[in-house]
Amino acid sequence: MSPAPLLEVRDLRVTLATPRGPADALRGISFTLERGQTLGLIGESGCGKSITALALMGLLPERAQVAGSVRLDGRELNALAEPDWCKLRGNRLAMVFQEPMTALNPLHPIGRQIAESLRLHKQMDARAARAEALRLLQRVQLPQAERRLDAYPHQLSGGQRQRVVIAIALACGPDLLIADEPTTALDVTIQREVLDLIAQLVAEDGMALLLISHDLGVMAENVQRMLVMYGGTVVESGPTDAVFRQLAHPYTRGLFAARPRLGLPRGHRLATIPGRVPELIDLPDGCGFAERCTLAVDACRRALPPAVEVATDHAARCIRLDAAQALA
Repeated sequence: MSPAPLLEVRDLRVTLATPRGPADALRGISFTLERGQTLGLIGESGCGKSITALALMGLLPERAQVAGSVRLDGRELNALAEPDWCKLRGNRLAMVFQEPMTALNPLHPIGRQIAESLRLHKQMDARAARAEALRLLQRVQLPQAERRLDAYPHQLSGGQRQRVVIAIALACGPDLLIADEPTTALDVTIQREVLDLIAQLVAEDGMALLLISHDLGVMAENVQRMLVMYGGTVVESGPTDAVFRQLAHPYTRGLFAARPRLGLPRGHRLATIPGRVPELIDLPDGCGFAERCTLAVDACRRALPPAVEVATDHAARCIRLDAAQALA
């Protein structure tokens, strides 16, 4: 009998309260994540990636309604009380947020912010926690780490602040690291350094990684499996190389066609996906992508399509896969 996965998400549904009424932010998300495995969530803004991460961390907005199952090492998380969530966050579950300036407390030096989780979860005294904070800053390759212990977030660059956020996330040796757009607003060189650093630390510690991005290149280089999200659900899933090789779902094909590429002639216009991501409150009963899809038929709008096997361990939620493949 094979061991249970580290993280098991089954039919996760999240409904948010909005001024216009309840909105279905997640519509039946299911996936598993093993120890040491890297998984990517990709899609446009508003497709449900960050809501998925917040649901896994127990950080959803007030009045959010959650259904389905989220299990960590077999333990159901959706029914946890807040004190139990507090024992998990920063300890077994950790998150690197996309904007470090808002993730860090501007009123406390970074050394104290790293030490906080160590004192809370590892019961270290102040001296031991400070020493461990220094070791963590050195591990994430923050320049002049000893001097930076007493620096405040505004005294660091964006890339340096992101390294501090990573150090905080790693402080207690989590089983699962969630990185939500960890390179937002960083220049290209620093983006590469931060992603390489996360990959190195994940490999060294054997933790699982859930990486959220809207960048296909980031997915191709950093995760073993990927989930393509749209309209609050997963429209395509599978090993990263298999998804890139076949591009089964029309939405995945649209994302791939819209990416910038080297060697294009001057003045060449990138392909775009017509329309825009619908508001959560306006999601149709059927396929969320139907109104932007050139292959959609009436049946696409009537009910959410089931996931169809494209190849072994590769599936797409579309009833027009044959037509999409004919256009390849």
